[in-house]
This record gives sequence, C-alpha cells and structure tokens, in this order.
Amino acid sequence: MKELQSSEPEKKLLRLGVETGGCSGFQYVFELDSKTNHDDRVFEKNGVKLVVDNVSYDFVKGATVDYVEELIRAAFVVAENPAAVGECSCKSSFMVKQ
Repeated sequence: MKELQSSEPEKKLLRLGVETGGCSGFQYVFELDSKTNHDDRVFEKNGVKLVVDNVSYDFVKGATVDYVEELIRAAFVVAENPAAVGECSCKSSFMVKQ
C-alpha cells in the first residue's frame, strides 16, 4: 500500500467489505478508495489505512488482514477471522457462526 500511495496523486485507502456470495456464503471484497463515509471504521498501522463499513465490520471484527504473494496471485487476504467458522481454500469466502 505504501508503494501504491507513493505513485498516486491522491492517497488511497484500502477498503474491506463483505458481500453475500462465494462458495461459502460470504465473500471478502478489497477495493481502493479515496474517501471515507460517515459510518466507516478506520484502522491504521504503519501509515496504511484500512477502511471497513459498519455492516461489514460485524463480519470481520478482530480479523487480521495481510498481503500475500503466491505463485497464482498476489493479493490482500483476511488471514484470520474469528467470526468465520469455515472458509474456502482460496480464503476469499467464508461461513459465519449461526
């Protein structure tokens, strides 16, 4: 994110959202955004900001976000999510506790 921010004229924020879908019921959505909304929660570590909307926050509270580089992809992922009881092998979708 720091490399990306240094090449962009406007600072970008990493936005994490949750949508229905994926092979496990819910899926993580990462986007770059330049603004925050009034109901967003903003987390910052080492100068990098992660933004989560209020609805998605309930699904990812306490989660750990990481950037991974693998043979098949390089992407942001939710590495650990205490709200998830199961996830697909690609870690892009998950199930929640009932």
